[in-house]
Amino acid sequence: MEAMEERIVKFIKRHHVLTLATTVDGTPYCAACFYAYDAERNLLIFTSDNHTRHATEMAANARVACAITLETRIVGRVQGVQICGTARQGDEQARRSYIKRFPYAAAAPLQIWVVEPNFVKLTDNTLGFGKKLIWRK
Repeated sequence: MEAMEERIVKFIKRHHVLTLATTVDGTPYCAACFYAYDAERNLLIFTSDNHTRHATEMAANARVACAITLETRIVGRVQGVQICGTARQGDEQARRSYIKRFPYAAAAPLQIWVVEPNFVKLTDNTLGFGKKLIWRK
């Protein structure tokens, strides 16, 4: 497996909110989630109560998509990643990574989820208008 382009990894590490897209029976749904990134295991880590719509849908259909964007009105600074991957319940190592990024979360009962990317596309206009870097597992 080819390593993910370092510029993609840096972008993902720099941000902390992703938009998660799930679907069951062809009806899409989006949710915003705070996340931590485990670069060694290439996992996006977030928490969600198992009774939420997106958690219920991830349990029924693990194929998900995510987007992480830099909010800007300056065209030359547009950056964002689109991710396709597989969701599953997280392990203790993922829990520790999440709490390290968001220490206040340690006080809450956490239901940890992870997304393992199999496709990532970074659009980065700082490299040239419409420049895209693509990684596939």
